Amino acid sequence: MRARIYQPARTAMQSGQAKTHHWVLEFAPETPREIDPLMGWTSSDDTQAQVRLTFDSRAAAEDYARRYGIDAVVIRPKKRKPNVRPQGYAENFASNRRGAWTH
Repeated sequence: MRARIYQPARTAMQSGQAKTHHWVLEFAPETPREIDPLMGWTSSDDTQAQVRLTFDSRAAAEDYARRYGIDAVVIRPKKRKPNVRPQGYAENFASNRRGAWTH
């Protein structure tokens, strides 16, 4: 059984970092997906591909994989630099604004 351990990235619909602080252990599919000849749906006989376990830390996920003999690959996250403006959005409406009011 092969698996990967990773920290999920934020989705395109999120501006914050919600749901990105936990670690996920996800199994790789053992068999390829097949197309059903009657309905045309994609299906698979592999039920392990549906399993997705979450952990509070990378160490906990690695310990779980080691305890149950799962061959796991750890994918390290790429940290983003925070994009924080000094004054923020409220600066557009400040009463002590130095520049010309344009809108």
